[in-house]
Amino acid sequence: MAKQQVISSITALPRSPQDDRHDRMIKYLIAMAVRLVCIAMCFFVTGWWLAVFAIAAIVLPYFAVILANVGHQVEGQVERPGSIVPLQQRERPVDGDLL
Repeated sequence: MAKQQVISSITALPRSPQDDRHDRMIKYLIAMAVRLVCIAMCFFVTGWWLAVFAIAAIVLPYFAVILANVGHQVEGQVERPGSIVPLQQRERPVDGDLL
């Protein structure tokens, strides 16, 4: 019986930690840029708009951290590279048989 060799695909591997960290940093920086705009708008608007921008500037860092920490979800199971052949169990020796 021919043994089948399982070949791992490079697309089955998860994203590198550096790529994941970079994407999370970009998300966080965008959220903080929006917060900076909200803070700047607090100096130029009056009335209830002032309250809207002030609350957004206060609450946005919380959501920015949550959004940045979500990260990339790993889908499926990662297989080890190479051809891994499981060891087959030997038959137990019968009394009188030598190994």
